[in-house]
Amino acid sequence: MPQKTNAKAARPVNRANDIDRHVGTRIRERRIMLGLSQQQMADLIGVTYQQAHKYERGINRISAGRLFEIAQVLGVPVGFFYEGLENRRGADLSARQRMCLELARNFTSISNEKHQDALSQLARALASEG
Repeated sequence: MPQKTNAKAARPVNRANDIDRHVGTRIRERRIMLGLSQQQMADLIGVTYQQAHKYERGINRISAGRLFEIAQVLGVPVGFFYEGLENRRGADLSARQRMCLELARNFTSISNEKHQDALSQLARALASEG
């Protein structure tokens, strides 16, 4: 009797897909916005640096429990990681998104609180001009 092969079954069960990559990108974006390094993030969720890196790159899938823990550490609801998925066109960040991430990263690296306040006030003033 010939053995049936199922195309879906041939695919590795834990292999990451586009959704996993999207979730990883959202984790990375939020981590950067908070000014956390990958090592700090890994320490906060109790995994190795390598594992945190694989989560962010969408190489390894994230269990529901781990995603909940990551959401708590990053101060967002679990749904945050899925936002934008329905209208996602590509895995690459736009130039504007990259600029926003870089701005957030640079802002959090300013150690002088008065300088942070001044920059925040400047941004608010520029935004209200438009």
